[in-house]
Amino acid sequence: MPVIVQKFGGTSLADTSRLMHCAKRAVEAHRLGQGVVVVVSAMGQTTDELVERARQITSNPSTRELDLLLSTGEQISSALMTMAIQALGAEAISFTSHHLGIITDPVHCSARIRSIDRQRIGEQLEFGRIVVAAGFQGVTEDGQVTTLGRGGSDLTAVALAAALGVCDDSGACEI
Repeated sequence: MPVIVQKFGGTSLADTSRLMHCAKRAVEAHRLGQGVVVVVSAMGQTTDELVERARQITSNPSTRELDLLLSTGEQISSALMTMAIQALGAEAISFTSHHLGIITDPVHCSARIRSIDRQRIGEQLEFGRIVVAAGFQGVTEDGQVTTLGRGGSDLTAVALAAALGVCDDSGACEI
């Protein structure tokens, strides 16, 4: 089955009606016989709001704790997107970077992806489920949450597309 990776950013997920519109797009692709992987960013201004909350507590938050805090935005989006897809009658499952096996270097707030375990995604696609991935985040080999920096959800989408073989020989990926 052909696989497509769809990425939805914060503006596309800013409210429930926009999120449902994105969920419908994923379900439509799935019903056309495609394996669908959806990568989501945090909703609206969530990341900026979380940074501001951290800075209200301390002007110099620990980067480890900041990564843990900021990763929650994408986790919220992935759970809500999965619920929306399920409400539309399709099977879906959400995954964090830990579930996906997105392993990064240990640099907090601007980590680089080292590897991705394709097995879990592949199994879920074979079961006919839409996979919803929390973008922007990874984990170190010892399980510490990291973030990929601004634009990290885009990077997650491209990395997943490459890992799943969605990219052609020239390196171009259909996302």
